[in-house]
Amino acid sequence: MDIVIGVDIGGTKTKIGLVDKNGVCHEKTFFRTQDFPNLEEYLNKVKTTSDEIISNFGKPVNVLGCGIGAPNASSKNGTIENASNLIWKGSVPLVEKLKQRMDMPIRIMNDASAAALGEMLFGGAKDMTDFIVITLGTGFGAGIVANGRLIDGYDGFAGELGHVDMTMGDGRLTGLGVRGGLEAYVSATGLKRTVTYMQSKYMVESRFRDVAYNDLHGEDITRAAEEGDEIALKSFDYTARIMAQALANFTAFTQPEAFILMGGLTNSGKWIMTPLEKYFNGFLLDVYKGKVKLLLSSMEDKTAAICGAAALIWENHRKSPLQ
Repeated sequence: MDIVIGVDIGGTKTKIGLVDKNGVCHEKTFFRTQDFPNLEEYLNKVKTTSDEIISNFGKPVNVLGCGIGAPNASSKNGTIENASNLIWKGSVPLVEKLKQRMDMPIRIMNDASAAALGEMLFGGAKDMTDFIVITLGTGFGAGIVANGRLIDGYDGFAGELGHVDMTMGDGRLTGLGVRGGLEAYVSATGLKRTVTYMQSKYMVESRFRDVAYNDLHGEDITRAAEEGDEIALKSFDYTARIMAQALANFTAFTQPEAFILMGGLTNSGKWIMTPLEKYFNGFLLDVYKGKVKLLLSSMEDKTAAICGAAALIWENHRKSPLQ
């Protein structure tokens, strides 16, 4: 059986799984990224963990390669460059060093771009040639497909839309230090910050008055919205309005058929999607109105990032959308 090892490198967890040609993740596990501040020890852990899940699979496999999704990853250079949420700083030659341990084709790409490739091969974008995947987790990532091809960029860093300045140099800092940048408002982290902001702006009763910022979680905000908490509702509305304006602006770049949303913030469901749809069509230019869909990813949330990473290898064994 042909399989690909998919690796999703996050600031908190590294997830690894075995993905078949249909995008089914058969085995998966994770370990804490932060437990391995030494890069060499981390790569040894990736190797041993991959070996373990292959051994646990219980049937013979032919490993076609290893695909890796990571923040600030350059597909052209095989490196991770100055990722704000990873413990290894500077330029990290991850592919070069991992190949010393794993004798197979290895590719790396920005995690959101890998997610877009996964959606095109395995998810809801199989029949689309123009779409943008938006990842809404701790930060805001984007993977762009236009004319049937993934837009990777000159140096492999295309799609850093989360660091577009939405406030003309005023406002919150993103993880890369952009003041007023999009991800500081539209992300799971941004939503928490907005709850704090709304409490200072509106003197209404809220369950969050007695909750410390570090004890605040996205599911708590969703639950509060369901109970009619005004601060929660205002926070979702504020977040959705900023996201709608950004997506309307991005529409003018490539005129996507759809934005496909994934990540923790999308678990809020209608509380984020209903105001987003309302504001989005209001911000669109008339020529685009009614033509751009807002969709939730159809890929299983727990394995979407792993499958997206594996797609970096699988796309070489199918009709390639990436040159």
